[in-house]
Amino acid sequence: MPAKVLIIRFSSIGDIVLTTPVIRCISEQLDAEVHFLTKNKFKGILQHNPYLTKVFGIDQNISEIIQDLKAEQYDYIIDLHKNLRTQEVKLRLGLKSYTFNKLNIAKWLKVNLKINQLPNKHIVDRYFEGIQGLNVKNDDRGLDYFISQADQEKADDIIKHIKGYKVLVLGANYFTKRIPSSLSSKIIVASDEPIILLGGSDVTEEANSLASKYPVKTINLVGKTSLAVSSGIIRRATEVHTGDTGLMHIAAAYKKVIHTYWGSTIPEFGMYAYLPSNISKRIDHQVNNLSCRPCSKLGYNKCPKGHFKCMLDIEM
Repeated sequence: MPAKVLIIRFSSIGDIVLTTPVIRCISEQLDAEVHFLTKNKFKGILQHNPYLTKVFGIDQNISEIIQDLKAEQYDYIIDLHKNLRTQEVKLRLGLKSYTFNKLNIAKWLKVNLKINQLPNKHIVDRYFEGIQGLNVKNDDRGLDYFISQADQEKADDIIKHIKGYKVLVLGANYFTKRIPSSLSSKIIVASDEPIILLGGSDVTEEANSLASKYPVKTINLVGKTSLAVSSGIIRRATEVHTGDTGLMHIAAAYKKVIHTYWGSTIPEFGMYAYLPSNISKRIDHQVNNLSCRPCSKLGYNKCPKGHFKCMLDIEM
């Protein structure tokens, strides 16, 4: 009988997308039935993934779903979040589990003491190290991201009169991961194609300002499309300019040319755009040898030093 496996990752967009090679390889190589547990607000990210049989979600507490999980009678749990909540799931299900090295100590040393003990290894590869006991190998096909045909058609309808375009992602969960307006302006001016602006409603003011300043070169869709439709727009783009964001990972799933602008975080944390080894489409832009960088493994809502040089001093 094929194995039944539960994979856990509660958040967020990019982190969940980064689990997709594990989902695919377990499904194909073990001929396993694969289920996924996340937060309800992120279930849509996995809704159309053909390698998943079921996607479970919670709002806050494991108790919301634990009886349903027990009824599934899984063979293994694969914990790709590794926090107190996933520990509770594992304890309450009492099954053999696999997890990975989060490198929290190495990240702390790099952020706080600027001592580099980080391995030259992407988090996806660390995921596969964590499940090597299952004899599952990384197939080097990169990330997956699936949307419905209806959402792709909505995206195609928006861009139907544009022959070629680039995408500029303005939004990010933290301010110190966002591309500042001055740098966005340089990207827009340098582009030889129209640029579609994407992001959430929290960067509407910035998007409106850029669109007003560059009305011929920009198409402002910030706050106007769903994640799925935005993904469909990225899928057709010639290249994507972005900070360290979830849309960066979606662009990687579509094998786009990706320009990533690094602020408070660094590629060495192992969360850069993950592409198959035979594809070289990743360009990282960052200020090297800045003494305060990285200042966080996640990001801040304002620059702790007040100058934001990590983004403002990036040269084009």
